[in-house]
Amino acid sequence: MTMKLIRAALLAVTCALTTPALAQPAVLVPAPIAPAQLEAATVVVAKVFPDGTYKRMLGENLSKMMDGMLDGAAKLPMRSIAAMGNLDEDQIAALGDATLAEVMVIYDPHFRERLQIGTRAMMDSMTDMMTSMEPRVRSGLSRAYARRFTAQQLGELNAFFSTPTGGAYAAESMSLFMDPEVMTEMTAMMPELMTRMPEFIKAMETSTAGLPKPRKIDELSKADRTKLAKLLGVKEKDLRDPPAAPTFEQESGL
Repeated sequence: MTMKLIRAALLAVTCALTTPALAQPAVLVPAPIAPAQLEAATVVVAKVFPDGTYKRMLGENLSKMMDGMLDGAAKLPMRSIAAMGNLDEDQIAALGDATLAEVMVIYDPHFRERLQIGTRAMMDSMTDMMTSMEPRVRSGLSRAYARRFTAQQLGELNAFFSTPTGGAYAAESMSLFMDPEVMTEMTAMMPELMTRMPEFIKAMETSTAGLPKPRKIDELSKADRTKLAKLLGVKEKDLRDPPAAPTFEQESGL
C-alpha cells in the first residue's frame, strides 16, 4: 500500500508540473481563429515552447527531485503511515519511531534501489511520451495564445522575445518550473502530500458512494450481455464479473 501511495504522489506532482493545462476547462464550441492571429501566436509559442522542452524539463533536475522525494518518503515514521489507516492511538504509539525505510529494508534489502529504478523507468517512459506530444501541445498553445492575446499583444510579445533578454526568458520560461530552487520546495511538500493521500482517496470514494454499484453480469439484460460480449471479443457464456476494486482500508490492511 505504501509503495503505491509513494508512486501515486510522485506521479501526481510530476503531472501537476508538466501538464498544468490539463486542469483547464475545455471549450466545447470554440469560435474560429483568424489565420493571421493564429500565425502570430504560433511564432510566439515557438519561442516559449521550442523543440525538446519536455526533455529539458524532465531531465536531470526532475531526477534529483524524485530522489529527494523518495528520501523524504522513506523517512516517514511508520506511525504517521499507520494513522492513515485510522488505527487507535495506542496502536499508533506502539509503533515507536521506526521509519518506513527501516521496516521496508527488512522485507526488501533493495527497497530504495527498486523504488528508485522503477520510478526513473516510469519517468523515462513519461519523457518519451511527453516529447512525442510536443507538436500537439504547441498547436494547443498556439490556439490558446491566439485567443488570450490580441494581435497587438502578440506582436509586442514577439518583439520582446526577439531581444536578447526576451529570448533568454522565452527559452527558460517553461523549464523554470524545474529549477532546483523550485524543486527544493516541491520536495519539501512530499511528507504532507503522502500524509494527505488517504484523504484524497477517501474523498474520491465518498464522492461516488451515492451512485448505484456497477451491475453484475447476471443483472444485465440479454441485449446488454450480447453487446458486451461482442465489444470484448468473447463468447457470451465466458463473460465474468470484474474483480471489485479494494477500498483504502482493504488495500492498506490496517
